[in-house]
Formats: sequence, C-alpha cells, structure tokens
Amino acid sequence: MRERGHRVLRTGSCMMALFVVWTALIQVVDVRGVGPAGTAVGFAAFNRWFHQLTGVHMTIYRVTDWLGLVPVFICLAFGLIGFVQLVKRKSLGKVDFDITLLGGYYLLVVLGYLLFEMVPINYRPVLIEGRLEASYPSSTTLLVLSVMPTLAFQVRRRLRKGKGRSAVSVLTILFSLLMVIGRLLSGVHWFTDIVGAVLLSTGLFCIYKAVVILYGKEEN
Repeated sequence: MRERGHRVLRTGSCMMALFVVWTALIQVVDVRGVGPAGTAVGFAAFNRWFHQLTGVHMTIYRVTDWLGLVPVFICLAFGLIGFVQLVKRKSLGKVDFDITLLGGYYLLVVLGYLLFEMVPINYRPVLIEGRLEASYPSSTTLLVLSVMPTLAFQVRRRLRKGKGRSAVSVLTILFSLLMVIGRLLSGVHWFTDIVGAVLLSTGLFCIYKAVVILYGKEEN
C-alpha cells in the first residue's frame, strides 16, 4: 500500500513539474498577438490553427458552463458529509481524514483558479460578452478534472464491492471526457489552456490521493 502511495505521489509531483514547465513554455515559445485586440499567446501558430479548425460554438460553451455545476454540487455534497460528521462526532479531529483533506484540496483548487484569474497568462481567443477574460488554465476543465476523480476515488474507498463502484467510475470518466472535448470544440479556449488544466488537475488529484493512501485508513 505504501509503495502504491509513493508511486501515485511521484506521478502527481511529475505532473505538477510538467505544469510549471508548460506554463513557462507558453510564455516564450512562438508568442504572437493572434488573439482578440492583439492579445499574445504562446505556441501561436498551433493554437491559431486549432482554433480555426474547430471554430467557435457558443452553444457548446453554454452547455459545458452549465454542466460545470455538477462538480460544484459534488463539492457541496462532500462538504455536507463532513459537516454531518462534525456535528455527530463533535470534533474536527474525528471527521474522516480523507474528508477533511478533501476540503483542503478543494480549497487549493479554488486558490489556484483565483491566482490565474489575478495573474492572467493569456486571454481567451474570443471575447465573452465583449470582454477579455483570462483563459489559462481552462477553469472549467480544471474544476471537472480536479473534482470528478475524487468522487470515483471516494466511492471506491467506501464501497467494498458492487456494481455501484464500477458505474460511478465509468460515469466519471465519460462525463470528464465530454467536458474536456466540449471545451476544446467550443473554441473559447486555446488548446494550450486545456493542456495546462489537465496537467494541473491531474497533479493536484494524484497528490491528494497519495496522501490519503499513505496516511489515511480505509472507510466502511
């Protein structure tokens, strides 16, 4: 079990390192003003080619925006679980370790989002309601890929067996793929924005999972 935890931790650390490298690269490689109002973006030739290939589909954008509420509700559900445990057990220290850690993990994801909103790396390839908006990393992709795997992980930990475990895992994967592909095809992000979100969310989740494996205990 500990070896598995260390392996997952190494994977998470590598993904975080790749995210840092990727973030640096998009600020120095082929940076040109190909965005709205001449806004600059790295890997400009490829990003522009992919954006022209997919076009802009605001319907897909709106649908994926609304579906972005699904991981928000999942966060609230786990928050409720933690609150109920706190009330019943009358001590934060008696709340399940993985649930307490999950709250901190979700907070870290939010802080990461806010950081890149305050310090934009680049802007969207299209104006949203006439405004420039920060685009890196894709916030919806980051939210989905940070939260949905925690649902599958928690279900696997708490359900010893049964079809429910497999069903949740399959639905989680399908929903995540739908959202990532949807954001790519919507044309409201550069391709590199999606890649950045995938690297960051995978790194954060793997680190959370590794800490739970190494220091938590199996729940009934």
